[in-house]
Amino acid sequence: MEARMKNPATIIPAAMKPIMELMKAAQSQGLPQELMEMIHLRVSQINGCSYCVDAGLKSLRKLGESDERIGLVSAWRETPYYTDAERAALELAEASTRLADRADAVSDEVWDNAADHFDEKQLASILLMTAVTNLFNRLNAPVRQIAGSW
Repeated sequence: MEARMKNPATIIPAAMKPIMELMKAAQSQGLPQELMEMIHLRVSQINGCSYCVDAGLKSLRKLGESDERIGLVSAWRETPYYTDAERAALELAEASTRLADRADAVSDEVWDNAADHFDEKQLASILLMTAVTNLFNRLNAPVRQIAGSW
């Protein structure tokens, strides 16, 4: 496999700094880093971004996450390895990624479930992490960024 070109944010360096600032802002509201990385991994799995899936796996391993929690994040609904709060965050991240899949992209049920576990700033953090991950996925997947190459 070969990349079509470099990541667009490296070709246009002025783009990278604001993207990284958004990522930093997303991670500034006190949510566990493990949760933020699980969101990154799950969104990247949905979008088929091999580079970001690889990066997410490696980040979660560095944070000491178990093989079960890393390997089964795509099946979070059917496994016992996640807390109710983590499930709510993953559900919100999935709905926010799959906007075109439903008429009501993020249902009241999904939103209310997340709001039961997180305050407004934490919800904003989850949404920003989801959005920035989607941005990275949409830069990497079209150019076929090679996993582990950047």
